[in-house]
Amino acid sequence: MEDNMILIDETSIKDRIYTIRGVKVMLDFDLAEIYGYETKNFNRQVKNNAEKFDGEDFMFQLSDEEASEVSRCRNFTLNSKIKRGTNIKYKPHAFTEQGIYMLICLLFHVISP
Repeated sequence: MEDNMILIDETSIKDRIYTIRGVKVMLDFDLAEIYGYETKNFNRQVKNNAEKFDGEDFMFQLSDEEASEVSRCRNFTLNSKIKRGTNIKYKPHAFTEQGIYMLICLLFHVISP
């Protein structure tokens, strides 16, 4: 795990909870930031332990339409100086409450990888 974990308050957590497909979820890039990971490395951990996240009870990948909606909600804009920005460039994974618990166990080695 990287040593850039951030401190966030209750309000900023609530701002990162979305209701998608009728389920309250948090997105991979928000969880990665909270736990001090780069999103790429965070998703690698999930991919390497895919059997622990089997089924939509734990996580699911957003559709193009859902990702677009999240992008509009978050008010993302490109950084014109470096021609790169914070627009969503891939379809994020959404983690349910059970999925977040599984992530915490995995990331902090409570369960064996």
